[in-house]
Amino acid sequence: MIHISDNCVKGKEVAEEHICNLQKIAEKPISELNLDDYPNLLIFPSCFDECGDMIGKEHILEVKERMLFTSNVMGFIGYQNTKIRIHSRFAQQDGNDYFLHYMLQRVFAVNLFDLKYNADEESLFDFLIYLFPAFLKRAICQGVYKEYQTRQYNNSNVKGRVEVGRHIQQNIPFIGKAAFSVREYAYDNHVNQLIRHTIEYIAQHSYCGSILQNDDSIKDAVAKIRGITPTYNQKERRIVVSQNLRPLNHPYYYEYRNLQRLCMQILRHEELKYGYDDQEIYGVLFDGAWLWEEYLNTFFKDEGFKHPQNKKGAGGLRMFRDNIGYETVMPDFYKQNVVLDAKYKGYKEWSDVGREDRFQLLAYMYLLHADYSGFVVPISNPFSIQTVRNFNGYGGTMALLGMNVAYLCTSFNEYVSCMTKEEKLLVEQIKQLNE
Repeated sequence: MIHISDNCVKGKEVAEEHICNLQKIAEKPISELNLDDYPNLLIFPSCFDECGDMIGKEHILEVKERMLFTSNVMGFIGYQNTKIRIHSRFAQQDGNDYFLHYMLQRVFAVNLFDLKYNADEESLFDFLIYLFPAFLKRAICQGVYKEYQTRQYNNSNVKGRVEVGRHIQQNIPFIGKAAFSVREYAYDNHVNQLIRHTIEYIAQHSYCGSILQNDDSIKDAVAKIRGITPTYNQKERRIVVSQNLRPLNHPYYYEYRNLQRLCMQILRHEELKYGYDDQEIYGVLFDGAWLWEEYLNTFFKDEGFKHPQNKKGAGGLRMFRDNIGYETVMPDFYKQNVVLDAKYKGYKEWSDVGREDRFQLLAYMYLLHADYSGFVVPISNPFSIQTVRNFNGYGGTMALLGMNVAYLCTSFNEYVSCMTKEEKLLVEQIKQLNE
């Protein structure tokens, strides 16, 4: 197992035996790692248009000679005998990556504290189980998935195509029935069967089963899936998995595509862990920039901040009054007189802030008539520099707002308590900008 942190710009030397496998992983940008070619690799966000930082152009890692470099991506990825654990740069020295797991729990609304927080791939694969309720509820909100199925019947209510051979076999002498088949919309299909198998797998899990009872909405979703899959048979799990190897491609039920992939990862966990299919790239990856931004939104929204959604084109600001074209900009967060930019970068002083980042935030201020702006970044030590600077010209201020996320804690509960205090301090910092 190769352990490395995200944003490792100095590089880490790796053994020669892993170089070829690492180059296989590093050869394509994230956006080209599609579902069809890499069905065992789960990447968040699943749609790169959701993130304004163009993360799809990034590579998971880079290999130069025998040095390994990483970007914002965190998680676990493997190919053949090469396994890489990319933890956040704020992980503790004992390997507990509380910061990553805390952001995941907040973003995916998981209120559980009994997950095993260790430094190997097990904790990340187990975390997929905790993500299941959120994905299931999103999918169910689109309606229960149904598709055409060919069903065989043998009764007196004949419709569809009569199957002569089967009719002779089953209904001689004639007893008033006919054997026939018909294509009809059915809820009991391979996708819902996959979801059902995942539900039953989780229900029997040693310490995860309770997540299916967390709230009424997940209880209703589970009951609905169980109700529409009367042909469920635990012994057919491998058959159902093989039927779902091809990703779902439906323009309406797009949330089921993500749920289908998550279910496949959960049910094939053992195969992936022990490398039965060692020619496949597999793993679970999270983009740090997207995750940091979505995490901030979990408590910024309570302060009245708007958070534009790139994928839906909602909340953006038009650049011109004439409405010619579709030129819009997407600040990360804004309200009234303040605009904020979430940056999952190692900003420690003003010289670290890129020229493009400064000008982009300045443009947002101009369009919003905002007097106050700031970069919100995770840090491991309090800033020892001037964090608020004043503009010439029309005036206004730009701040470097750091949130300490690198607490050394003996338990995850203790870390949660520290982060709750930090969130309140950050909100207070932002309020002081506008005073």
